[in-house]
Amino acid sequence: MRAARLGLIVNPIAGIGGQVGLKGSDGAAVVALARSLGGHSVAPERARTALAIVRERIPHLVVLAPAGVMGGDAATALGLQIETVSAPPPATTAADTRIAAAAARDAGADLLLFAGGDGTAADLLGIDLPALGVPAGVKMYSSVFATGPRAAAEIVASYLADPRPDRCEPREVMDVDEAAIRRDERFARLLGTLLVPAGGAGLQSLKTMSLADDVAATERLAVAVIRRLQPGDLVVLGPGTTTAAIARGLGLRPTLLGVDLLEIEGDGRARVLAADAPEAQLLVALAARPATIVVSPTGGQGFVLGRGNQQISPAVVRAVGPERLVVVATPAKLATLGGRPLLVDTGDEALDASLAGYRRVITGPGAASVVEVRRG
Repeated sequence: MRAARLGLIVNPIAGIGGQVGLKGSDGAAVVALARSLGGHSVAPERARTALAIVRERIPHLVVLAPAGVMGGDAATALGLQIETVSAPPPATTAADTRIAAAAARDAGADLLLFAGGDGTAADLLGIDLPALGVPAGVKMYSSVFATGPRAAAEIVASYLADPRPDRCEPREVMDVDEAAIRRDERFARLLGTLLVPAGGAGLQSLKTMSLADDVAATERLAVAVIRRLQPGDLVVLGPGTTTAAIARGLGLRPTLLGVDLLEIEGDGRARVLAADAPEAQLLVALAARPATIVVSPTGGQGFVLGRGNQQISPAVVRAVGPERLVVVATPAKLATLGGRPLLVDTGDEALDASLAGYRRVITGPGAASVVEVRRG
């Protein structure tokens, strides 16, 4: 029986800026800063999680990977049969990713599995090989990723059982300017497409922006949330245009793509205790006082946690209490999901499982929807 041949690339710096509030990992200076702040990449661990499940499903498996941190280490740690396709690079650049992908293709890979973010996906454009992403970056606007490592493993195993390109479909690779994001500006652009195994519900949808005609509904929703808050309340406010309307309703200038820590004052306004706060700063504040987390799902994708708000980490959610996680969304934003569930992908399987089920989502004054939540 022919062994399945799986190409593997791990971007060992993907997502390193997430929990420390840097909104990405593009550029050596950002990576160095993230490390100095205690940031760490989740890509190697997420790659191992996916590979371990693929190993169970596909007993005859050969992994084609670069040596070292770009893939070889993850496969070796699981005892998988490995063929080294490129030497370990001194630094993991876009060129290293392209070299490794071409080498895996030339060595006969049936599929390329990569752990990274939108930037890693962009590096793979033009490679003549079906590919699938294990989400490990900060933003991940692209639709070439699975919803999580387990979903990636299921798609990979299904495809490797019958690896035919006609079972694939072109899906979008998007990216944004991280420097603009740090200025609280967003500019997402379509860079191209990758051929991805058709995986149904296991594939992440394309990130969509908020609709301009939904502004009034967003403002009504903000009023509904503000009415629930009491003087003295501590609020961890997640990123996005929906939550930004809440901050503005409280008389504040929001951090559009960051996490703010607020204290509600007696006059119906609020003060900022920490703007664009990293995980560590949130944990210090939450150790002393109870709080509420307010987040809104990503448009078109439905991620409540794990996309663009990694500062609200498993440790932060546990410090607050999962029962004090408040989800808000306009009816139009929920409609972009087309009936699909909300998703959580924090990297902590026990927490994600505890958050799964049905959750009340505030949609406006006196209005709410009960929506299913699944782990990615």
